[in-house]
Amino acid sequence: MRSLIDADALRVLHRAARVLLDDLPQLTDRLVAALQEQEPAYRTAVDGDAAATWQEVHRSLRHSITSLLDPRGARDAARRCSWKIGATRAEQGLPLDALLHAFRLGGSLVWQGLVDETSRAAPEDVRLLVHVASDVWDFVDEHCTLVADAYRQTERQLAWRRENRVRLLAAALLDGTSRIADLPEAAQALDLPERGRYVVVAAGGGRLAGCPGAQAVLSPGVRVHWHTGVDADYGIVPVEDGEESIVPEEQAPGTRVGVSSAVDGLAAVGQARRLADTALSLCPESGGTVRLTEHLPAALVASSPELGAALAERLLGPLDRLEPADAEVLLDTLATWLACDGSAQRASRRLYCHRNTVLNRLRRFEQLTGRSLSRPTDLVEVSLALTAHTLLRR
Repeated sequence: MRSLIDADALRVLHRAARVLLDDLPQLTDRLVAALQEQEPAYRTAVDGDAAATWQEVHRSLRHSITSLLDPRGARDAARRCSWKIGATRAEQGLPLDALLHAFRLGGSLVWQGLVDETSRAAPEDVRLLVHVASDVWDFVDEHCTLVADAYRQTERQLAWRRENRVRLLAAALLDGTSRIADLPEAAQALDLPERGRYVVVAAGGGRLAGCPGAQAVLSPGVRVHWHTGVDADYGIVPVEDGEESIVPEEQAPGTRVGVSSAVDGLAAVGQARRLADTALSLCPESGGTVRLTEHLPAALVASSPELGAALAERLLGPLDRLEPADAEVLLDTLATWLACDGSAQRASRRLYCHRNTVLNRLRRFEQLTGRSLSRPTDLVEVSLALTAHTLLRR
């Protein structure tokens, strides 16, 4: 008895489905009108491209009704159609809720059409449709799931592409290989102005970019785009008045931060990154912050270590004939005297010795090196040589 009922129900279903298939354009018009009335997102889609939306709805309904007539033969084509719709609408940014509502609304419209046609042609057979109702709604649920899967997978792919594109654009800016034609896109993708002044912050001592701790490197409220590099993490920071206030002096233990001088425009960010790397190279291993503008002589030496080494050898080489401890005393006294602006009195207090002891050590240095600390050109060379000696010992 059950088999006979199912056979009769399928006969009724197929008869009504053939009528709906013949009346497909009118059914499409009804569904498009319903979507325009009930879904603002589809109203916008229709306004943007009415023909494309109508064709999409028509194609989906055709596959749905054909699947009622030939479930096995039409299954794959129907699934491909629904998957394509889900992927396309994700690319266009149509909300997923609106898309799923459209599919359920389409299912309701098809089911109501089946009932209405059967009521018109053979009212006594309407009761038989109950036996195929679950099949119809199972089809709708299956395709809603399929559409949602396609939508979410496409969304993930689009997000990955966007993130990868942003990373590539930021990397090109920092490498100095960005094309002028790419600057507007980079500005939009990174949410940074194309023009204006920038500094680059180079942070070492741990993975910071993209992590909650990254912003801790900067002062509160500083706008920044972080990029994870191989040896350091880089922050591209737009500045208005100056770079002094964007990075606090104190950092977490072991965190090393180098801050470039300011440059003009996104096109110069690559130059700022190189300056930030130089500043980072001057930062002690124990951590801290080095602003390039406050360490320009040391930066000159660090940017050309070969020349720095040659200068140190030429100026300080004669001290190699002394005992290491003796040479270290002279260099330490010289460095302290320079740090005290050439005041022997202040240097003596820092070194815990008599002022005359400081003067005697400085005279001995002059005798050994043949340089006069009272001659400006000699003093500049000696200062740079001492800086190179200190940096190259690290």
